[in-house]
This record gives sequence, C-alpha cells and structure tokens, in this order.
Amino acid sequence: MSGVLVLDRTRTRAALDPHRVMDAVAQALIAVSRGEASAPPRVAARAPGGLLGVMPGYVPGLGLAAKLVSVFADPAQTGRSSHRGIVALFDPEDGRPLALLDAESLTVIRTAAAATHSALALAAPRPGRIAVIGTGAQARAQLALLALLDPTTPVAVAGRDPQRVRSATSLHPAAEPAPSAEAAVRGAGVVFCCTGAVRPVIRRDWLAPGAHVSSVGGSHGPEVDADTVREALLFTEWPGAHAAAPPAGAHELQNLSEGQTVTLLGSVLSGTHPGRRDQTGPTLFKSTGHAALDVAAAHVAHAIAVREGWGTTVDL
Repeated sequence: MSGVLVLDRTRTRAALDPHRVMDAVAQALIAVSRGEASAPPRVAARAPGGLLGVMPGYVPGLGLAAKLVSVFADPAQTGRSSHRGIVALFDPEDGRPLALLDAESLTVIRTAAAATHSALALAAPRPGRIAVIGTGAQARAQLALLALLDPTTPVAVAGRDPQRVRSATSLHPAAEPAPSAEAAVRGAGVVFCCTGAVRPVIRRDWLAPGAHVSSVGGSHGPEVDADTVREALLFTEWPGAHAAAPPAGAHELQNLSEGQTVTLLGSVLSGTHPGRRDQTGPTLFKSTGHAALDVAAAHVAHAIAVREGWGTTVDL
C-alpha cells in the first residue's frame, strides 16, 4: 500500500485490540528497560490555555512514531482537561509516513495497559478488591480493560460526580460506586488513580497492607500523597520519570528522599528485577506517559487496519 493511511477515531479504537496492545506495551516497556528504545524526554510548547506536547519514539520490532497532543483546561468542567492530538507512524527503515491515528483513543488504552501490567507484576496474586479513582476517559479505559481481563474481581469506583461514577461502573460487571475515594481505597489490594488532579487524591493511611497503587494522572500536580511516595517501592516506565522536570517527569517523583530508588517496570516484566520484596509494604507505579508505548499501540492499530482494509489512504 502506498500513501498514508488515515484512521478516524472510530477506526482507531476498533483497531486497538486490547490483548495485542497488552503484548506490545509489555514489549515496549522491556525495550525501554534494556536501553533498546529511543525516545527523548517529552517537550511542550505552552499556550495561554494549555500546552502542546511532542513525543517521538522508536522501539525495535514495533516501529517509529511521534505523537502531538494538546492538553487544555476544559472551561465547561472545572478541574478537567482535554487531551487531543494525532499519532504519526513511520517506516523505521526508510522513514516513509505510514499512518495517522487518533491520539486520544491510542493514549488511553496504552496507558491502561501499562497500569494493568504494573498491577499484574507487583500486586498480590488475589487483590480481593480493586479501586478506580476517576471517571474520565482514562478511568473508563481502565475499567473496560479490567472488565475484559478480570471481570469477576470486585471494583469500587469513586469520583466527584455521582452521575459520572454510576456511568463508569456500567463498564465493569463487578463494579460498584463508592461514596468517596477513601471508601474505595480502604481495603483494596490494587488502586488505579486516573484523574486530572492538581493535588493528591489518596492518602497513605487509607492503603491496605501490601496494596499496589498505579498512578497515571496528575499531569498538573501530584496525584499521590508524599507519605505514599516516601514509603512505597517505586516503579516507572522510563529512567527520566524521577529525574526530569514536569511535563516530562512526574510531579510526585521530584526531590525523592535520600536512598530512594526507582525501578523500571520493564525490568520486572523481563524477570531481571524481582519487583515486590514483601507482602506488607506498598508499591507505586508512577506513569508519566512514554513515547515507546505510543509506538506499541500505533503498531497494533496499523497492522489491524491494514489487515481489515480500514481507513482512507491519502498522498502526503
């Protein structure tokens, strides 16, 4: 096929097979941990209402891609923001542009896949109950993926808007609304934080012994409290998550205590790091988003779209 394949939002979503995305994201995380991927820290141009981030990356066996994503405050919903953009996939051998895809559809599922891998690798084998904090696009993607992979474990969903909480719970057969974030978190073996928080949405004293926390939000501020960060074993997608300043790095991982270390999730997935050391202390996976994961998801979507004959080919 010559030209550039363009997938609209509907076709991008349809082409992102969750099982294949899970496999590709694991491959990308392992490549990052081994130093095999090429992805410079995210940079952003700031406008009065938000920012435009640029995230190029290459992963052997998956491809070469770049994401342009805007993050702007939503004037209609205080405290919420929009994430819109495109992902361009290129041929890693000759540099030809291959496809343009919807970034929002791709971002939410690759982020949910990384968070889910963190829980599978670091949480207790039987978490008993899962908490999902948030009701936006990322929380909904997380709930949908959990429903596909683990539809029987109970899930408590918490958010600021009761109507949105009820809507989100409909995505998982074992989900129920919780009256507050604290009620959802207490007793949960796994906590998925998926918010646009500017301040922490969970507290250390809410966490059950041995709980695992996956935090994928907090692009405008810390989503996890300092006590949890200080006491948890820390895991991230890439080495710069705690060294680079936001928006490339994580708010929560700036100025860590002396002696604290951060482990790459890919090294746990590959078996080169044991992950959790005991069953009582908390673990925290702090995601910042990484271009290698965009490459993974774009690879899956492009392959499926080509196979199915989806999209429109244009000459660019």
